[in-house]
Amino acid sequence: MNRSPVVLSLAAAAALMLPAAAPVAAPRVNIAKFDTLPQPLPLPYHAGNAKAEIAAARARAIKAHKRLLIDLGGNWCLDCRLLAGVMDLPQMKPFVAKHFEVVTVDVGRFDQNLDIPESYGIKGRLAGVPAVLIVDPKPNRLVNAGRETALADARSLTPQALADWIAGWVG
Repeated sequence: MNRSPVVLSLAAAAALMLPAAAPVAAPRVNIAKFDTLPQPLPLPYHAGNAKAEIAAARARAIKAHKRLLIDLGGNWCLDCRLLAGVMDLPQMKPFVAKHFEVVTVDVGRFDQNLDIPESYGIKGRLAGVPAVLIVDPKPNRLVNAGRETALADARSLTPQALADWIAGWVG
């Protein structure tokens, strides 16, 4: 089989982004390209009390035996909106709801709510957004340390690759 170097490098990059083993298969996303996502793309980030929203979601996650998914980003960010669009797909929405309590946190232009990632051990400026924190709520521990900005260039992936990445963090 003859594979181009681009395909191999994309495959290698995807392998580095995923956790070691995906215990739960992602739903099949029937959209091959982002330009076929329902339009307009969601605007998921809003002003609010991020700490209170995270605390409430964490309590729900503990009670429901789910993980907490904290999505840090901004409505100005195309990659953030693409991720939100994939998570809103009819194939993905029930899957995400079954396995995660999701909180979106507006980081503004990297000048708001930066104490949230810091509270999970992420020091300094975020390397990009969306920054997705997967948290085990019982000990309140970041599960995907070092991979929180893996989706910051979401537009370079396929919708299915985003779905696979999310599924890889199901606890």
